[in-house]
Amino acid sequence: MQNSEIRNLKVAVIGGGFGGAAATVFLDKLGADVHLYEQAPATGEVGAGIGMRPPTVEAFRAWGIFDAMASVSSASDYFEILTGAGEPILREEWPKKHEYAQENKTRLIHRADFIDTFINHIPAERLHLGHKMVSVTDHGDSATVTFDNGREVTADLVISAEGIRSTVRAQLFADVQPVFAHAHAHRAVISADDTYGMVTDDNFRMYQGDNGSLVYFLPLRHRNQVSFDITAPSDDDSWRPDVTVDQIAGLLDGFDERLQRIARNLDPAAVTSRGVYDIDPIDTWHSDSVVLIGDAAHAMLHHQGQGANQTVQDSSALAEALQESDSVQSALALYQSRRKPTTDALQRVSREEWDSKEGLKTAFPEKASID
Repeated sequence: MQNSEIRNLKVAVIGGGFGGAAATVFLDKLGADVHLYEQAPATGEVGAGIGMRPPTVEAFRAWGIFDAMASVSSASDYFEILTGAGEPILREEWPKKHEYAQENKTRLIHRADFIDTFINHIPAERLHLGHKMVSVTDHGDSATVTFDNGREVTADLVISAEGIRSTVRAQLFADVQPVFAHAHAHRAVISADDTYGMVTDDNFRMYQGDNGSLVYFLPLRHRNQVSFDITAPSDDDSWRPDVTVDQIAGLLDGFDERLQRIARNLDPAAVTSRGVYDIDPIDTWHSDSVVLIGDAAHAMLHHQGQGANQTVQDSSALAEALQESDSVQSALALYQSRRKPTTDALQRVSREEWDSKEGLKTAFPEKASID
């Protein structure tokens, strides 16, 4: 689309998480009249740290926000997998680190810092809190969103970034239900001073227990913190399971004693526990004037650490498709054609169990499935 057409493009983004905030920033930088609608009375993310992979870092550079993200993150060289007892199994450099004009290391960042960086780049008049979407209607050349406060907004393009339980997806595309992975994830961010010397560098480590439990140990040294995540098998399909610190610590029997001590000393108020869910791939992400991004389109399990990455890459690809196409409709088709093969593969790979330590050949099994 011509620059003048993009400047006249009215866009409504539904959902103020990673994808919605990223899409709003990228489209605002193109000059579109883009507004973000979030149901919560305040923006923000709680919980754990995440690793922003080299392709995502490249998107930050392309859209002019790399320096802001770098200032609140740490650069990681590799991912290491160890036994629960701490014996090394495999260490591998992050894929695509050297495939760009400059080296792009994976950036380890707290979710709150990540979302705040995007929100800080959105003009205040374009951010609308307290807006819970209840319905959407696609008119062909525009779409209308109705909110529970009675407000209606009509835009040339509506972007659903509502997450795994997307109302837009259910109303317009596929009423698929989240699929339980028979696992719980227990997450906390703790001081690096409380890890018994386990923080020695800025690299991400995963510990595999013989009992099926996994510990994701992600340093946030710029904060002097660590994101500590225990993922363990469970048949309790509660979205927010009610568990005690003693129960969580019991998931680490046989692990490095330091990891067990960290778990036993967790502050219950600082732990977020959730059931682990994804969705089956869906055939279509867009109509004429409405499109899905992120978990609304392709929620995936967290085992490959790709959820937030693919959400940001969706947002970047959508903005690029609007630049390259002659209409909103053709841009949405181009966006889906570019992104869906990758996310379909990642949804599939993320459902696969980690290989045993005897058979593990790569820390990044998705490399065999995507470019």
